[in-house]
Amino acid sequence: MNTPTIGPGGLDRLLAGIDADRMTATVATLAGPAFTGRRAGSPGGLAARTWLDRQMAVLGAQVTTAPFEVRAVPQIHAAPEATWHDGNGSHSLVFGRAVMPHPASADLPVVRRGGLAVAGSGDPVGRWLLVPAGMSLFDAYGHADGAAGLLIARDTDPDGWHYTVLAGSDPGPLPILTLDRATHTTMTTAAGTGVGWLAATTPIRRVDVTAANLHATWPQTSGAGVQVLLTAHFDGVGDHPGLRQPAASDNATGVAVVLEAARILVPALPEGIGLAVALLDAEEVGALGSAHHAGQLRRAGATPLVINVDGAGHLGAAAAVEAGGPVHRLLALLDQAGRHTGLSLTAGPVASDNRRYAAAGLAAVGIGAGMGGYHSPADTPERVDPATPAAVCRLVVATVWLTATSTSTLSSLIGD
Repeated sequence: MNTPTIGPGGLDRLLAGIDADRMTATVATLAGPAFTGRRAGSPGGLAARTWLDRQMAVLGAQVTTAPFEVRAVPQIHAAPEATWHDGNGSHSLVFGRAVMPHPASADLPVVRRGGLAVAGSGDPVGRWLLVPAGMSLFDAYGHADGAAGLLIARDTDPDGWHYTVLAGSDPGPLPILTLDRATHTTMTTAAGTGVGWLAATTPIRRVDVTAANLHATWPQTSGAGVQVLLTAHFDGVGDHPGLRQPAASDNATGVAVVLEAARILVPALPEGIGLAVALLDAEEVGALGSAHHAGQLRRAGATPLVINVDGAGHLGAAAAVEAGGPVHRLLALLDQAGRHTGLSLTAGPVASDNRRYAAAGLAAVGIGAGMGGYHSPADTPERVDPATPAAVCRLVVATVWLTATSTSTLSSLIGD
């Protein structure tokens, strides 16, 4: 193994080797149609995992697969049909923009037609009920005995897409559709005048699947010293029928950062510094991959410093950092690395796999640097700013390097 030069020059030579084009290519591949949005347990998710296994093997890693079971993953199995009549004419609702099955919806694969009404007002029997703002789903069920289904308003993203949610409520007794707010308001007005109907399907089912994490270690970085674990989830929310959801920023970018950081660090770390990578599945259904891995680490008595990257698509004024567990030393290293590389850091929520490791008592930080088109067709590789994964990778590499050379004082590009 090569031993890094102790001092800023050794780190700067490592940082100069980071290849933004390589990360861009990784993002484009993972976001491509062959991997169909990488939903946990899907053929696309398996294909992505197989590809990533090969990438880490090329880096000289010993790669193991750790499968685990995931219950009731929501899957929209057909494009929903939704046509409503306002008393004067019919209007088709566009899947993904105007209408989306709610994750708590019952599966309704055949068209159900019913009049429109407002939940809590009048007879619900046989009608699609528009749920008023401020009424919870629990309370809506209380007004829906015999109803055809429920219609809930939801904000769309700046590109006009509904976002997909996989984690959440178990399915309830009724079909439920979410509508963009303008459509919900218009239909509520029609319902209030006693006119209008909706004919719709909610083709959503839950499937029990096997997901799997990838664990990579390098023999030359094993030892009794400081252990560092780099993590990123590779799963996405998956494609819908007729709708590609590439999951580029969330989280092909994080995977690209971790792979590139490993490529740079593995030949350069001194003996006594252990480096491992965990590419995690099923984050989008409740961070289940990291929960599975954190449990394994706890049972083994392992206490690595965990750096998780989720979302490195478009950096704003600063990268968000969320810390958990006994993290003071790791935060100090991260802060020094940010100052040296010129990346401003700010405390902010990173609701990702880092929380599972922190809950297991490990020192864990989550790093997030922006994303566009969250959980929607707008999360494309073209929306990723190549400079952002490069900046986050420099931060990660510098932080890991400092675990071996923490007595060094580095220059700061952003001041003290």
